[in-house]
Amino acid sequence: MNITRRNILASSAVASAALLGRVPALANSSPAISSDVGVQWVTLSNGHRVWTQKLGKGPKKVLLLHGGPGFSHDYMDCFSDFLPQAGYEMYFYDQLGCGKSDRPEDTSLWTLPRYLEEVEEVRQALGLDRFILVGHSWGGILGIEYALKYGAHLEGFVLSSMTASFADFAAYTETLKGTLPPAIRDQLATLEKAGKADSDEYGSILQRELYTRYICRLSPWPSGLQHSFDVANGTIYNQMQGPNEFVITGNLKGWDRWSDLPRITTPTLVMGARYDEMNPKSIEREANLIPHAQLFMSENGSHLAMWDDQKNYFHALLAFLHGL
Repeated sequence: MNITRRNILASSAVASAALLGRVPALANSSPAISSDVGVQWVTLSNGHRVWTQKLGKGPKKVLLLHGGPGFSHDYMDCFSDFLPQAGYEMYFYDQLGCGKSDRPEDTSLWTLPRYLEEVEEVRQALGLDRFILVGHSWGGILGIEYALKYGAHLEGFVLSSMTASFADFAAYTETLKGTLPPAIRDQLATLEKAGKADSDEYGSILQRELYTRYICRLSPWPSGLQHSFDVANGTIYNQMQGPNEFVITGNLKGWDRWSDLPRITTPTLVMGARYDEMNPKSIEREANLIPHAQLFMSENGSHLAMWDDQKNYFHALLAFLHGL
């Protein structure tokens, strides 16, 4: 049977009910979310617009920062099955150049400092005076930067599947490359030497050999995840990261915040997974360096443990949110 977020929603909701002291209404499947329910367009100071969507209602507000750079919120759509039902007001948000948001061609926009200020503009526009920030992957980089500069606005911070430096990320992806079959490694090396690391052939190898092991271990992939890949903005990804996980050439290459993690005073949940493309030891190190941090390590999940170890992922997340 194909396991989806719908199949395990009921069992996870029971667990969250125990944490929250009440029993939510359960259903075998969740209703489809209307594309215009709770939508608010935010006009940035540069004149471009970004898409946001509010779901649920409650005293605690949660803003989600998706990964990439250049992907969309769609692969995080499983959060809508858990947070609103547990009494949280949550906000999806497509970063500029991504998903439903404007896609300008001005490449000067694709930098970490500008994206950081964009998050703050979105916070102001949504009226989130005190809120919880959930950053996954590249969104975790944004989250770390936001917690360091604008932490006074944060009630809590969830750092999901992101290490604290790009050098650490690059080193571990080389380790993961070493776990691939020798013939596959030879194929990748040949393409890299030929300058074809951004080719469809190279990408198809990564999709088949790397992503199914360390990005999401479900087969087939959830539709929201597949859609995020289908609509990804390759210009942003290449400019900020590089052609792929194994070739890091973008403007994030020198990013490193290990020495600054002790300055994050916000209560933090650091989340990682055994089969993550981020080094589990680095995830543990982050939890040790951030003063008020808790650690969740999925023993069965990958970079998207929110999908392939969903019950445990959301049990840990809801327990953390309830404790704030």
